[in-house]
Amino acid sequence: MAGGRVARHVVTASPEEEGALLRLALAQGVTIPRLLVESALALDAGETASERRATITKLYELHRLLAAISNNVNQIAKVTNATRELHPETSATLAAVRKTAMRIDALTDELSLT
Repeated sequence: MAGGRVARHVVTASPEEEGALLRLALAQGVTIPRLLVESALALDAGETASERRATITKLYELHRLLAAISNNVNQIAKVTNATRELHPETSATLAAVRKTAMRIDALTDELSLT
């Protein structure tokens, strides 16, 4: 079989269930069988909806932090280019960049283990 698949499972669904499955599959850009397999395997991995929401919240927090830091970096670069002097905020801002990068790495590692 294509893709190395060796088993086939048949599932019966009510019209309402079929509609819900189709909506979810379309939203995720997958087929209904792929949705069912991924959903079942996610349950086996032990990830709950609450854990997924917490992870998404962490990602949004990091996104906002990166936006704020990039604004600071742009302001520092603008002033540095205009005056040719390095401002004291530069070290702290670059430290924040490194700290945020480390947080992103840690979260990425955490997500890769699930």
